[in-house]
Amino acid sequence: MPDIPRARGRSNPVRTCVGCRRTGPRSALTRVVATAATPEGSDPRELVVDVTRSLPGRGAWLHPEPLCLELAERRRAFPRALRIAGPVDTTAVHRHLGA
Repeated sequence: MPDIPRARGRSNPVRTCVGCRRTGPRSALTRVVATAATPEGSDPRELVVDVTRSLPGRGAWLHPEPLCLELAERRRAFPRALRIAGPVDTTAVHRHLGA
């Protein structure tokens, strides 16, 4: 088998955008996480942008483009990617992206 060249130095992890489904380096995508559920569980979970990429919990990755956010909402990709049930509130993500 031929040798596969490997990059030297630090690796740049690859993530998939939940909107357009294209892959890209982690540094080029925005991480989005869901806030904790309310005790009643009836309100939609709010999504927040994890600027530091260190908030606990499962994250979804998104290109910082309004089109990718729109595609993710249309496909209902956030609940699937974050493994949560019910609707999500993307107001904070819209504000962050300036959409």
